[in-house]
Amino acid sequence: MAQEALMDSLSSMDVLGLIAGTLTTIAFVPQLVKVWRSKSAKDISYVMFILFIAGIILWEIYGWGIHSMPVILFNVITFILGLAILILKFVFDRPADEATETSK
Repeated sequence: MAQEALMDSLSSMDVLGLIAGTLTTIAFVPQLVKVWRSKSAKDISYVMFILFIAGIILWEIYGWGIHSMPVILFNVITFILGLAILILKFVFDRPADEATETSK
């Protein structure tokens, strides 16, 4: 019954937003998995990901401003995935001698 009420409250634009958000968010998962498995993010641009995360934050603010559940939901998830990739890039790009010194 709750699922039926939810479906009745979603507009066709909300459904479109949910589908779009799902696809664009899932697109980051293979990159995150690749970076994690290879322990390398050398081909990922810091500037691109910093700009991307800044854009996601603005989309999140926008989503709250227009009260759009799909925009809010998927930008939170995409922010987490993008931030995880950026953090892994920072960790894996450290020079080997610096990484060794910090682990002592």
